[in-house]
Amino acid sequence: MQSSQSRPGYRQMGVRRFGRVNWLGLYTLARREIMRFMNVWQQTIFAPLMTSALFVVVFALALGKNRGEVMGLPYLAFLGPGILMMTVIQNAFANTSSSMISAKMQGNIVDTLMPPLSPSEILAGYMAGALVRAMIVALAIAVGMGLVIGQGIAHPVWALTFVVLGALLMGGLGLLGGIVAQKFDQMAAITNFVVTPLSFLSGTFYSVQALPEPFRTLAHWNPIFYLIDGARYGIAGVSDAPPLRGFIVCALTVAVVLYVAWRWLATGYRMKA
Repeated sequence: MQSSQSRPGYRQMGVRRFGRVNWLGLYTLARREIMRFMNVWQQTIFAPLMTSALFVVVFALALGKNRGEVMGLPYLAFLGPGILMMTVIQNAFANTSSSMISAKMQGNIVDTLMPPLSPSEILAGYMAGALVRAMIVALAIAVGMGLVIGQGIAHPVWALTFVVLGALLMGGLGLLGGIVAQKFDQMAAITNFVVTPLSFLSGTFYSVQALPEPFRTLAHWNPIFYLIDGARYGIAGVSDAPPLRGFIVCALTVAVVLYVAWRWLATGYRMKA
């Protein structure tokens, strides 16, 4: 009997875990995730940009010149990087969480799980969508800050590093949230009671040095604080904590979150609606 490996047209895929990457499948999944939010760019791109602009306008009109300086910067120059990172993490989380929970609720998650994609490739495809969406909004806000308030980028490499880390961290958390949630109400609860408070209360609008103890110390245990603080260092050149410490904390957190996401994808944990 002719073995399967000697049959015409047979192509061995290799070891799925550590073998060759299914580049076509990975590209297809990443393209699907990118096109999913690009097809409704008015909601996924334009709406967050409008929200960010409204934050800046409201604070500028409400405070005027009475706010003074924060960490040696005019308040709008201090606020801009925080708004940028807050928008990045909210959009990265929304991209993966909405994709996963929608696929589960609509019953088409099988279209992602059945193709010959390893858990690492599935994870990379979802993260590609979150990263592209985050980079688009970050670039748009950065250009807007430059045009409106004349703010440049003090340390471009640091700024890019923290934007990427923020997209990966919140994209991974969004994927975990989408896996755990069994209906849209649960996903909305995670967004409203976890993600939004963390993004608002992690130094976006203020310096954590102004917090009383023990809240100042607790803030330094929050990875979201280091994302916002790192982005502020990269763009404005000032920070509450050393950027290297922030990088280490964020990189380790990203590694843990992505490992858990990979593990859940590998075991199929709660992947049915």
